[in-house]
Amino acid sequence: MKPFADPVWSEGIKPFRPAPPRPDPGRTYDLLVIGAGFQGLSAALHAARQGASVLVLEAGALGTHASGLNGGQVIPGLKYDPEWLMTHFGDRQGKKLVRFAAGTADAVFDLIDRENLAVPHRRSGWIQACHTEKALDAARNRHRQWAAAGADVALLDQAGISSAIGTNNYIGGFLDRRAGTINPLAFQFELARLSVEAGALILENHQCDSLRRANSLWHARTDKGADFSARRVLVATNAYSETLIPGLNQSIVALHSFQIATAPLSGAGADAILPGGQAVSDSRRILVYYRKTEQNRLILGGRGPMRLSRSPRDWAHLERALHRLFPMLKGKPIEKRWFGRVCVTPDHLPHIHEPEPGLMTMVGCQGRGVGLMTAAGPRLADYLLHGDPDVLPLPISPIQPIPFHPFRRIGVGAVISWYRLHDALEK
Repeated sequence: MKPFADPVWSEGIKPFRPAPPRPDPGRTYDLLVIGAGFQGLSAALHAARQGASVLVLEAGALGTHASGLNGGQVIPGLKYDPEWLMTHFGDRQGKKLVRFAAGTADAVFDLIDRENLAVPHRRSGWIQACHTEKALDAARNRHRQWAAAGADVALLDQAGISSAIGTNNYIGGFLDRRAGTINPLAFQFELARLSVEAGALILENHQCDSLRRANSLWHARTDKGADFSARRVLVATNAYSETLIPGLNQSIVALHSFQIATAPLSGAGADAILPGGQAVSDSRRILVYYRKTEQNRLILGGRGPMRLSRSPRDWAHLERALHRLFPMLKGKPIEKRWFGRVCVTPDHLPHIHEPEPGLMTMVGCQGRGVGLMTAAGPRLADYLLHGDPDVLPLPISPIQPIPFHPFRRIGVGAVISWYRLHDALEK
């Protein structure tokens, strides 16, 4: 495991390690899934339960990439609200996308309940905490739109948000009761277990190095020298997309999301922090997000350096944010530090691409990957297996590489530093 890639999620859960399937060089699979995260596993599970033959290739061990390293916040919706989506996509597509976005958290929690999965979870809501009047105006607008759509949402005034979070740093906020938290590693393990039980094969520590199409079939070769063929391929690698699909890696910006976890909290002061168990994201330009775990640890995350981490000092900005929000935690040990890679698109929307027949990918979570990718996986599988574009939540779009992409990381790093300075100056 990479340095600083050891999150808290393994506490109290049972890992799932699929037995390595025996390679069958002569077999052609109905669906090859590259990447065993939430998108890939939910697609594999859905396809296998329909009777399709499915092979999943995972570059590392289960849990060592984004799905096992995230914060476990299950947030419905997208970065944009219903009215903007309706205007941007048109009436028919917009309504379909709003319905899909509204139900992404349901896809996670309904699956956990229906299958009785061993996944610690709590569906107590998500708070978007506002630190300026401008941010609060945006929250009021978001509340108006989602309330009109029938969502279980509320506005919090200053007293309400102070009580809900346990800090006086905010002037109000937006509460979405459809949301919640899970142990993301446990969820990934359980999705893998269900997929194997449904008949899918999962091959860990096999990085797919090449894909080529010949005679109406796709041929994949891994770094171990193994070759596989399939009728359809889903590249479910998101921020870890490299060179399998030309131009894809140049169409996204991969950022690092850093997180810290305190020692378990105790005492009256600790009980006042997030007493209702909500997840929180704030409204700052470089936001922080936080939640409690079942072991009563406080986890706080945010953007980190664009480069790979070198020392615990790379998490110092998160420790400062923790102490700004909760001064009573100064001196509380930070027992875990980790980071993972997240994918951002230039327009802050998820993108679905089909660069060639039978080859599909979906990228761009913008902080909502747990629900978004769990809900999207079955739809992507249905499209690949049956060809009906109406099942997709978004229209298929061409890959559009970002101009001067090699310099994008430098520019993003500079913008993050500039925004962080402005955030520090704002009251």
